[in-house]
Amino acid sequence: MITRRHALILSAATFAAAKSSGLAIAQQAAPAIDVTSERHGMSAFGDLALPADFPHFAYVNPAAPKGGVFSEAVSSRGVNGSFLTFDSLNAYILKGNGALGMDYTFASLMVRAGDEPDAMYGLAAQSVRISEDGLTYRFNLRSGTEFHDGSPLTADDVVWSLMTLKNDGHPIITQSLRDFSGAKADGERAVVVTFKEKRGRDVPLFVASLPIFSKAYYARQPFNETTLKSPLGSGPYKIGRVEVGHFVEFERVKGWWGANLPVAKGQNNFDTIRYEYYRDREVGFVGFTSRNYLFREEFSSRTWAMQYGFPAFKDGRVVRREFPDDTPSGAQGWFINTRRDKFKDKRVREALIDAFDFEWTNKNIMYGAYKRTVSVFQNSPLMATGKPGAAELKLLDPFRGKVPDEVFGEPYLPPVTDGSGQDRRALRKGAVLLEQAGIKVVNGKRMLPDGQPFAIEFLSEEQALKPHHLTYIRSLETLGFEATLRIVDPVQYRKRVDDFDFDMTIDRMSFSSTPGDSLRNFFTSQAAHIKGSQNLAGIADPAIDALVGIIIAAKTREELTAACRALDRVIRSGRYWVPQWYASTHRIAYWDVFGFPERQPRYFRGIPDTWWSDPAKAAAVDKKS
Repeated sequence: MITRRHALILSAATFAAAKSSGLAIAQQAAPAIDVTSERHGMSAFGDLALPADFPHFAYVNPAAPKGGVFSEAVSSRGVNGSFLTFDSLNAYILKGNGALGMDYTFASLMVRAGDEPDAMYGLAAQSVRISEDGLTYRFNLRSGTEFHDGSPLTADDVVWSLMTLKNDGHPIITQSLRDFSGAKADGERAVVVTFKEKRGRDVPLFVASLPIFSKAYYARQPFNETTLKSPLGSGPYKIGRVEVGHFVEFERVKGWWGANLPVAKGQNNFDTIRYEYYRDREVGFVGFTSRNYLFREEFSSRTWAMQYGFPAFKDGRVVRREFPDDTPSGAQGWFINTRRDKFKDKRVREALIDAFDFEWTNKNIMYGAYKRTVSVFQNSPLMATGKPGAAELKLLDPFRGKVPDEVFGEPYLPPVTDGSGQDRRALRKGAVLLEQAGIKVVNGKRMLPDGQPFAIEFLSEEQALKPHHLTYIRSLETLGFEATLRIVDPVQYRKRVDDFDFDMTIDRMSFSSTPGDSLRNFFTSQAAHIKGSQNLAGIADPAIDALVGIIIAAKTREELTAACRALDRVIRSGRYWVPQWYASTHRIAYWDVFGFPERQPRYFRGIPDTWWSDPAKAAAVDKKS
């Protein structure tokens, strides 16, 4: 139901100070680098599958034609966005609801390869030198890089962009840059980036993926303000037509400097990419059946199972496909705000888990389309299973007595119910836990120790999830809770979630196949107190902080896997969220007007990046209409 998030994303006086600081840094001498050779790419553990002279990625059609339109209903929030609306073209700050797709307008130093867990290859940077201690990276910029107005993209622009995002970007970005020390220009075509000792393994990758802004443009335009003014970009697309809250279009930049590079060949094929916003999912689906937009990834199991009987689907003008999703699915669920006193007792949180009948919900509301989420690393080798192995025990032993004993046995699993919707065994277990926690029943109501009813408000921005909430609320009422659902507009929802002003809310956390520094923003004590962070549950546990540090410092993939499994055990022992569901496939539907490569990238959806417009197919669809 909730889409996978893509992991990669001031007052005038403050902005001016940031500009001055960036200029000073740019003029300082760059440190020497003690490395022997340049590299065409980089990865977390140094492994690259492609040679320096690779012609293009294997999952693209290098001869794909250019032209046509790709349009899609919004299925991802991005860094500061909403599924339902947008009011800003600044997608990199805390303020506002940023439009989806802004990353198409900006180039980055390097880009991810979709067939490798974390490898990156050069875009604006043609190569990188890495110091032996891994704390200094010298990115050599490609000649001919420029912004859309023809001005050159220089090292100063890169330095300004990185420092501005570190100081004034969205908290998700600033937290991920905490181990990034600074950047300095070495002439016009080289940028030296430095990192703190014991830096996160994925921080250099994150830095290389960040958007490059025009320093000169932002000398006239404050960076930290919401705006509907089209920014000056450097990527394959620029802003086209915009109707606030309804749609945003991106126009392909003809003659873009990066079009024929190996990392871009066969991609960015559409002349126009358009994202449609709908306040209601049902209305959005009707828009698809009417060809108001051409592609949708389907997250509603009911829609997938019951509503594809419209004429265009029956006569073949609309096609449905499912293909595997090999990326970690992460954890989706109702996150419990442990900052609030009533949720601080783990027994209360476990009782909330016991009250959710996934089996009934999956069968009766979701047509059996989903599997139960149990782990923060669901659908990946990083998920803990069985008893901890020797490598995990070595990491966990120092925390004996500081973490629950269950961490050293089988990892916690939510109950499997009888599917009745009122499993007495699970509810009885929850009631016992509540009694043990001092949450007694008085006149049929659960009462807090201060004599007030135990009330739970679920916060949501979507009507589509109302049946799931109401089913769960009925079970909670059986246990004596006063549970209600509050659906608010997207702007209010984003504000309240960023301020941690909620009891419980649905979200999804997902990670790459090589997680590292990004885990801090979801699980650490520091992130628990930073507004706008992704630590919705308010997790603040020294053992979790330490294990996140161990993951970040892992030197091999084997060490990483063991540390992630250990972390998974400790997080699951805390009962921080009511686990929901996941699907291990992408379910997509589209009007049959597209061409696409024979295979998709393993770790990306690859749409619309690798698809193209097929005029012959479009003519055939028009003929049937």
